[in-house]
Amino acid sequence: MIRIVTIDDHPLIREGIAAVVRTQADMTVVGEAERGEDAVELVDTHRPDVILLDLRLPGIDGIETIGLIRREFPRALVIVLSSFAGDTEITRAMEAGARAYLLKSMLRTELIETIRQVHAGRTRVPAVVAERIAEHLGRGTLTPREIEVLRLVAEGRKNKQIAAALSIAEETVKAHTRNILGKLAADDRTHAVTIAVRRGILHL
Repeated sequence: MIRIVTIDDHPLIREGIAAVVRTQADMTVVGEAERGEDAVELVDTHRPDVILLDLRLPGIDGIETIGLIRREFPRALVIVLSSFAGDTEITRAMEAGARAYLLKSMLRTELIETIRQVHAGRTRVPAVVAERIAEHLGRGTLTPREIEVLRLVAEGRKNKQIAAALSIAEETVKAHTRNILGKLAADDRTHAVTIAVRRGILHL
């Protein structure tokens, strides 16, 4: 029997997962949680074979939750569930130790096979998700400072305000902005924010 826990703040998603799993004679959902803060205790209590984890959770997010789980349980098998196919989020999740990344729109068609493959020791990234990662391979990654600048741009702040907020020169803000536009292949600041949100670099 493959024992599964689900960590997702949406009750309907948890119910949908349980309904899909119930159709399989060799799988069972043994525990659920709504928040990442409860993840370690949930895993410690139920010792599941597979963990289904929403990426965007209230409180600590899914990436941090993966880290918490794997520090306590290094062999934990985590499948990330998300409504978003941003390449940055996908890459961060896999680097944190997730074994699969599944879009919630795929739960009915892909969930069971993904659970089986991960339980068997394999990784699984559906083609549509892999294509999103490949689309941006080779492009520069934004630095933490560039992400800070872009987040303030998204808030509608001007260069002078951004410079004051980050205690840097206005010319430095302009240099960061040029780098951001180049790395994201964006036409302007608004376009850059749009791309960053779509790719999971910014969460607004």
